[in-house]
Amino acid sequence: MCCLCQPEVLPEERAFFRENCPERMIKTRGPDAHFALAMKKGCGSCVFLSDGKRKCQVYDHRTAYCRQYPFHLYLSDRVKVELDMSCRGVWTGNGTDAMAEAKDIVAKADRRIVSTLRESRAVYSQFYANCKEAGILSDQSILRMSVSENLSNFADLGYLSKVMELSQMEPVMSLSGVQKEVRPDMPELEIAARESALDSMATNDPLNAPVYCDPEWNWNVFMAKDENIVWNILTDSGDLVQKGSAEASEIPLKPLEEDGAKVLADYIRILNGRDSFMGSVFSLIDYNDYEDDMANAYYGCLSVTVLDLMWRASMLDHFTKCGMGAKGIQEAVIFYDMDRLDAPAIGAFV
Repeated sequence: MCCLCQPEVLPEERAFFRENCPERMIKTRGPDAHFALAMKKGCGSCVFLSDGKRKCQVYDHRTAYCRQYPFHLYLSDRVKVELDMSCRGVWTGNGTDAMAEAKDIVAKADRRIVSTLRESRAVYSQFYANCKEAGILSDQSILRMSVSENLSNFADLGYLSKVMELSQMEPVMSLSGVQKEVRPDMPELEIAARESALDSMATNDPLNAPVYCDPEWNWNVFMAKDENIVWNILTDSGDLVQKGSAEASEIPLKPLEEDGAKVLADYIRILNGRDSFMGSVFSLIDYNDYEDDMANAYYGCLSVTVLDLMWRASMLDHFTKCGMGAKGIQEAVIFYDMDRLDAPAIGAFV
């Protein structure tokens, strides 16, 4: 997965690529234009990943962003290291000590962190001031504690249905005393889950489409158009080969098995601890002009996120028969988490 993430080339790294392979370093477009390594045919893997053997041709000179993966440095009013659960290696329990590696990455990125942290702290300070003025500011630690006390509930469709309803109706929502719907409106939940998932798949650019790295290390790319989902395999040379397709409306939101619910609850715990997830909620609050209380926004956003993941699990099961147990939900997290980390947030990744 790391070789599908087009890495920025930092100023101190550019000399090597300019001297040895200038045609493989490009300038990206857009408001945040920067130098990056080229991708095969503009949408495949990194040009330095050899076909077939999948070995990096410039491993000793790979960029800082390549070295950091699967760790992400998120800057809000503090620095937080977050682990990308889309990396299959994370799930093996093997490799180096994650805490030690994270500390080493922070130390090596000190210069970038110091300069960016000033900007992110200013953004967060202004955000808190806006929330206070609008009367919607909440204690983040209390919000997180409330979710921690209800982790297994957030893996239940009846509970998600009730939380989503209350987040839209109550002026200031609390999870205290919330009881799950015994008979939730499944058609309504399916629509909400499907719309959230399809929103990220609705692109004609494979570079921006959700990618799922399966147990055989195939890159599965899913793109949606007019609610028709096309399942492609991205080859080592950068070509897309269609594997299958399905109408999104034909894929129901499937119930979780007991061990699948436990894996989902563990992932919700990870989301609840991420500053980038909180930053993403803050971004939505800002986008909606500070109309919703912070608690409503946080609980509602978490509910929609879980629904999105559950529908993606249902979609993967439709195509690959991975099931809705522990293994199936693990695969769904591997499919989903990079998208989650890519969601807009008011802080910054460095």
